[in-house]
This record gives sequence, structure tokens and C-alpha cells, in this order.
Amino acid sequence: MTEPDRVTVNGPRGPVNNGGGPQNIFYGAGPDWMFRKGVESLRIVREDRMRLADRFVPPVGYRVAADRLEKPGSVVLLEAPPGSGRRAAAVMLLHELGEDGGDDEGDRFEELPATGKDEVPLAPGEEDRFLLDLSGIIDEAEYAEAQHHLAVLRSQVHEAGAYMAVVLPSGMEHAHAPDLEPHTVTLGRPRGIAVVTRYLRMDRMAFRPADLDCPDLQLLCAGSPMRELARLTGLVRAARDSGRFGTCFAGWLDQAMHAVTDRAGEVGRQVATVRTTPERALLLATAMFEEVRADTVYEAWHSLMRTVRHEEEATTELARTDFRERLAALEIERDPDGRLRFERLAYADAVRRYFWANFPGVRDDLRDWIGRAAGLRGLTTDDRVNVAIRFGERSLAVGRPDHLFDLVVRWADSATGTSCDSRAVAALELGLSHERFGGWFRKRVYECVRPGPLSDGLVRVLTAACRQNLGATHPHQAMVRLHYLAVRKGEAAREAREALLDLGGRDRRLYRLLIDRLRYRVHREPRGAEPHLRLLAELLTSERAPDPPPWPDLFLGWETVFSQPPTELWKPLVSSWLIATAADSTREMALDVMVGATRGRAAALHRLYTIACDWAGTTRRPSRAATVAALFWQHIDHAQYTRTETAERADAGPQTTEEAR
Repeated sequence: MTEPDRVTVNGPRGPVNNGGGPQNIFYGAGPDWMFRKGVESLRIVREDRMRLADRFVPPVGYRVAADRLEKPGSVVLLEAPPGSGRRAAAVMLLHELGEDGGDDEGDRFEELPATGKDEVPLAPGEEDRFLLDLSGIIDEAEYAEAQHHLAVLRSQVHEAGAYMAVVLPSGMEHAHAPDLEPHTVTLGRPRGIAVVTRYLRMDRMAFRPADLDCPDLQLLCAGSPMRELARLTGLVRAARDSGRFGTCFAGWLDQAMHAVTDRAGEVGRQVATVRTTPERALLLATAMFEEVRADTVYEAWHSLMRTVRHEEEATTELARTDFRERLAALEIERDPDGRLRFERLAYADAVRRYFWANFPGVRDDLRDWIGRAAGLRGLTTDDRVNVAIRFGERSLAVGRPDHLFDLVVRWADSATGTSCDSRAVAALELGLSHERFGGWFRKRVYECVRPGPLSDGLVRVLTAACRQNLGATHPHQAMVRLHYLAVRKGEAAREAREALLDLGGRDRRLYRLLIDRLRYRVHREPRGAEPHLRLLAELLTSERAPDPPPWPDLFLGWETVFSQPPTELWKPLVSSWLIATAADSTREMALDVMVGATRGRAAALHRLYTIACDWAGTTRRPSRAATVAALFWQHIDHAQYTRTETAERADAGPQTTEEAR
């Protein structure tokens, strides 16, 4: 059976006015280290759409596209060049159709996978909204498969009265199916200066329109991708917040402009003049460990030279150029707290970009170096995570997701006790959130969690990433992966079980999906059914069920539990609903549904009766407990009577017409 890996987007943080390639501003929820640049998140929850709405500048043709989506069942296909904000436009078209539903069964806002592989059936509801981003497709065969998938989705969306916006790949116009043309709208590029102005105002930047009249900025706004304009405004904000570049907008903008336009050339010229291994290694070590204490950077620097097999000088350290002089020669400053940083804004980022782009032969060495150096004793947790993210950004930028995943496994396997390695979690979440390689990481995680040996440390990291990242962006895929982890043995697997059950209780759709998945596993794998059955029994308790309870789904789940040993799983399950019914009379339906789920089996009914007796004798509210237990017994008696009557009729054989009268 195909694993039900459906892509659902209903969790935090996403891009604004993004084009193809990496996003340079990453908005996240939670710890500060989640607020990163360098990746494009696929998350498009409501808070992020609201943020996007505040900054969004409609591109040319946007109103035409909005008109195409006016009626329920509509689909619009967007054709636009990379960097024009085409994905952001698709998100906004769907967002402006209406607000999210206020309850579990409200209309959805989901991103769908580019192809139908490993997908749970869509089952759209009326006014649900779907995004299908095909912009990353560059292969004609893959595009042909995606168009077949698109045709199926269009039909389902139309029949359900839902909505769908599709971002078409650039440069594949010759491969478009003819039937796409009537639904296609071509978008132009929004005015770059309008985008910059909007971003700056939302960042509460004090400036005058005349401050944006400089020719260099106008040129940048005229041709740069939206992600670069977003990066520019982020650097203006960084210059202001650092307190190192004056107090006026013009100075901040000047620094940001230089960072965007000149840094690559400046780094190239510096590296050309810095010819020795120690100098270049110190330049890169500082870029990777910027804002870290000097002594720790010193250790990282020497670790890098050992990794690239640089021969130490024969003289003693006291006879060499001292560390302060080396730093000064490279224009690296030491702040009053002893932390190292470059004098120029965003220079460290430019140095990292330069080395990964222009020294491909040492990338394996850099991976091994960071694998060790990110664990230096002088680093704080935030320092370690920053280093992991910086390495990940560069590895993904040069198309080496395997390097990043290698370190995830290495760091996770080295964790001791019950700790979860923060570097590994941050690196894995970076990969899962990446526009280009997110699918690669989801597949790699899936391959990891399948039966096979895993360290407890890696189980914990995979669990954390599924809970915090994949559970928000692709909850159905997170459920599949957590399920594999949850049925393993050990304390780490217990954490995965809790994460799985929490995810399943998030909303009614996920709850229903998890019940179905567990029931399927119980029936498919009778010899190995117990771990799945235990998960199902816990999921079906009153504490885990949505409110109001989905009785048809509970019936199916209870039916599976009551048809299988071991019966010790029944007591906590049944008792939880007896307690819930005693506290809330609206849940009395559980008693009837639970009895019905036994299908009238005498042994099962007797077991329920015994559980109710034990519960009634130990509860702290004897009068209410007696009432609930008596009602439960009535349902059991009725089921037994019905079963007996049916059996007697069967024994009596067929009746004649006259006897029936």
C-alpha cells in the first residue's frame, strides 16, 4: 500500500514576494535561532499570510488572475519569470478569497506536492484553497507527469467547489498542454521601488521618498529578484539595529547597498591578496564563527588548518605573527566582549559564499571541519546552531544536501543521555524548509525511519524535526514518519509516540487519518500488530479525541481494539470515556457507540461490564458513577438481548408466510 504522504501546509512561517532560489529572509516561530536567512520556507500559515499581505505589492496582471478565481471550483495558472514574486502572488490570490475556518472542519489552505506520488487522496471540501507550485520543475518528463497530476487535481477542485492557484515552471512554455491555455494568466514584475518602500515602512523605518532616489538603488530595484530586494531591506534594518553605522537612514541604506552590490568583489580582491593557508583559513573561520569569542575562533582556525592538512610552521608560536596582528591584517575586529566580527556589514556572509563557490575541492574537508568544530567547548548553544545553519546555507546553495544530512546524523549519533542535539535539529529543519531540497530531505527522513538500526539520538532529532517543522508544513508526511519511529523500542521511541499522538489530535482530519492508518497496520500485520494497537487504544481515549467527538471514527477505532488481544488495553480506554461521561452528559453517546463496536461478541460485552464495575467501585463520585455505569450496563444488556434474539431466530430456521403473520 502506498504510504499516505500528503502535503498539507498549515504551520508557521513563510516567505514574502519570493522568486526562485533561496530566500534571504526566514521568518520563524520559537527560539531566536529559528529566525534565519538563507532558506525559503514552504510554510504558509495564516500569520505569515497576514505578514505577506502587509508587504505585498501586486504584480502586473494580478487583478486578471483574481477574477479567474472568483467562482468556487476555479483554478488559475500563473506564468511569470523567476524572481517576480510569482509564488507570493499565488499565495495572496488564495488568501484574499476569505479567512480560514474557525474550527477543525473549516476550509483548508494547503500546499500540494508537484506530483501524485505517495499522496493521500485530496478529498477537497467546498471553499478549500490549494497551492500547487511547479516552479522548481526543469525536466520535461517530470513536467509531463506533473501536468497529469494537475489535470486530476483540477477536476477534484472543480467538483468540490474549492480553489487552486498553480505556479507554472519558467522556460517550459513549449511543453504546456493545450488545455492549460484558457486558465493561464501571465504576470509581470511588480515595481521594485514600491516593494522596497513597502518593506521599509513595515519595518518602521524613518525615511523620505527622496531618500530612495539614488541611481544605484533605482537600478537595483529595476532588475533584481524580489528576494534580493527583501534582503536589501533586511540589511538596512540590520545596519540600523547594530548601532555601528550611524543614526540616519542614508547611512544605513548606503551600507546595505554596498553589502548587496559590492561584497562579492571585495571578498574576491581580499582573497587574491591573501595567499597563505593560515590567512585564508582564519578569514573563513571568522566568517563561520562570527560573533564568537576570539579564543574559540582561534581553536576553530587551527582545527581547519589540520583538516586541510596544513603543515605547522617549524618555529614556536612566540616567534610567529601574533593573533591580534593577523586579525588586523584581515580587517577583523574584536569587540569589548572579546567576540570577533568583520568591520563591514554582511561581509562574513559574502566570505562564506565565496569560499563555497570558488573552492569546490575542499567542500568535503569543510564538512568534516564543521562536524568537529561546531562542538568546541567555548561555544554556546546559540553559537553551535548558528554555525550549523551557516554551513547548511552554503551546502544547499552549492547543491550538496548530502553534506548537511551527513552532519545531522553525525551530531545526532554523538548525543549523550536523553538530550536532543540542537545543531542536528536546526540543520535538519533548514533542509526540510528549503524550497529546492525540501523534498530531498523529506524522502531522506522517510528512508531513515523505515525499519533498521537508529541511534536514540537520531530518533530524537527526527522526532523533533517532524514535530516542530514537518508537522507544521506537511503534517500527513510527518505522521507517516513519526509512526515508524513510534513503534520502535526504547525511551526515544516513547517521545515519538507522544509526538505522533499530539499531531493526530491537532484537528479532525489528522485524527481520522491516524485512526485509519493504525487500523490498517493492525489488520495488515497481525503478528506485529501490538505496537500499532497500543497507539490506537491511546489515541481513542477521551483525552485525545477532538471536541465534539467524531463518533463514526471512534466507532471504527474501537471496533478494531475490541476485536484484538490484549484486553488489558481496554481498561484505560473504556475508563477514560466513563470518566468523561460522568463529567459531561453530552458524551453519553460514547457508551452506546462503544458497546456497538463490540459487534455483540459475548466475551467483549462481558469484559466491558467488568471494567464498568471496577470503575464504579473506585471513582470519587459514587452517585454519578453509579448512574453512568447503570446506563452503560443497559446498553450492554440490550446488545446481549439483541444478540440472543438474533441467534434464536437463526436456530428456528426460515418461517413460512403464514407463520410470519
